[in-house]
Amino acid sequence: MSGYSLAIHGGAGTILKSKMTPEKEAAYREGLSTALEAGEAVLRKGGSAMDAVEAAVCALEDEPLFNSGRGAVYTSAGAQEMDACVMDGRDRSAGAVAGIFGPKNPIRLARAVMERTPHVLLIGPRALELAQEAGLEFGDRDYFFDQKRWDALQKTMQMRESGEEDDDPARRHGTVGAVARDRDGNLAAATSTGGMTAKMPGRIGDTPIPGAGTFADNATCAVSATGHGEVFIRYTAGAEIAARMRHLGETLEQAARHVVMEDLAPNDGSGGLVAVDSEGNITLPFNCEGMYRSSVREGSDPETAIYAE
Repeated sequence: MSGYSLAIHGGAGTILKSKMTPEKEAAYREGLSTALEAGEAVLRKGGSAMDAVEAAVCALEDEPLFNSGRGAVYTSAGAQEMDACVMDGRDRSAGAVAGIFGPKNPIRLARAVMERTPHVLLIGPRALELAQEAGLEFGDRDYFFDQKRWDALQKTMQMRESGEEDDDPARRHGTVGAVARDRDGNLAAATSTGGMTAKMPGRIGDTPIPGAGTFADNATCAVSATGHGEVFIRYTAGAEIAARMRHLGETLEQAARHVVMEDLAPNDGSGGLVAVDSEGNITLPFNCEGMYRSSVREGSDPETAIYAE
């Protein structure tokens, strides 16, 4: 089999180029590089694609710059509700959690659902009990509190009260994710998010829904998406890419670009995704101003980017 491949994202359309500073850009690039290295370290040692995507996403969840884990945004009620999902390309096993608060790394809990239960998606108290049974680390509200996220909520709520609607893409594009192909040819995907700033309590996006924001099948591809989740759900973005590859014989690049540019973009589905196929090819399309992204193939240097370059 050929070597490993890994691609990660930290959200799409989240900071307009006009508002980016050199200091912010350096911090985002460092966060992406740290997460990519965490995942690649697993693959470099011959580890599995699943272990690699979990490691990469955990690093992104630990970095408050990104909307997941410690950097999760707030609902309109001032709470943080997190979603996460993993999917294994070997047999389409999947695990997901939605609307949870407590575990420092929701992606680890998603994997626990996959490996410790007969189910795919858990919510509520039983999901948190599973996290405790699995020995996962918990954080309190102080651990998860982020002043910038709180301020963003206050600003959005003030705009709503005055009859305005915040159309800043930062409000609905915050997600992190990773896809990988290991040296054995297995694929895996992992995605984690805090959702949308000022979202309705209980709102669930595409992240924890296999076939929408997260997908993996060794026969075709692994996908992790970030964007306007409701649209990604309606267009089953991840599964549609795989279907185009299976039924139309399209390449990963062709299929992913069609879904992002032709299906999602015209229907208010702004955002993007990272994907890898069974041969280790990587694609990172997006239809908005930018997407925090980084990728590497065995034997090549890592590449990190934010805007269209």
